[in-house]
Amino acid sequence: MRIAIIGGTGVYDPAFLENPQEMIISTPYGDAKILKGIYQGEEVAFLARHGVGHSLPPHRINYKANMWALKSLGVERILSTTAVGSLKMDLMPGDLVILDQFIDFTKKRDYTFFNGDDGKVIHIDFTQPYCPELRKILFETAKELGLRIHYYGTYICTEGPRFETPAEIKMFSYFGDVVGMTNVPEVILARELEICYASVSLVTNYAAGISPSPLTHQEVLDVMSENIEKVRKLFARAIPKIPKERKCICKDALKEYKEKGIL
Repeated sequence: MRIAIIGGTGVYDPAFLENPQEMIISTPYGDAKILKGIYQGEEVAFLARHGVGHSLPPHRINYKANMWALKSLGVERILSTTAVGSLKMDLMPGDLVILDQFIDFTKKRDYTFFNGDDGKVIHIDFTQPYCPELRKILFETAKELGLRIHYYGTYICTEGPRFETPAEIKMFSYFGDVVGMTNVPEVILARELEICYASVSLVTNYAAGISPSPLTHQEVLDVMSENIEKVRKLFARAIPKIPKERKCICKDALKEYKEKGIL
């Protein structure tokens, strides 16, 4: 099982999987619920980030258990979805964004598997936080499908669960393109496990102060529901194109420390 899909807000339905089976994976960080099944002729894992029915707020998701569980299943590639607010007028609701950078404004999360308790200090390069190989496949596939998609996008990650204030959004708009609550530390933990990770953000609304009306979670769900078929088609067409052999930077994230015998 080399490929996993992580579904964000509005993506809880594993109906696209043939013969889905639920697994509870025990990890050093807690249990994770994973579905496995056949997708596009290949065994694929599916993880609903927020749990069934959106039962987990972003700051209480057990990111470490989720990522460790996928790694234990042999997953090497992760395609994820996120619902985001737009910080730019040209990123309209319904648009897709293939993230290439992030800025972290979270406050209380557990960001790393390498916390130094074992006396090992690990620093990983994050020049390219998202897998360049997967990003290219997703973008080229989206263009084939005629989807409105943006190849670059900086994701501002906030703690949540509240939406941001207009003052915060004004500041964030100088730094990034979209805002959400879940991509950090997920993307960090994936790289620490040498898993390729790419995220397709679906713009569901303009952020506070840009939007002409107050924000509601239902608005996010409604737009996600109307547009999620784009993501399903994108993943369905992209997965068969993902090569078995990885030639990207992700697989060697810990190479320096392995060569030195630290890991």
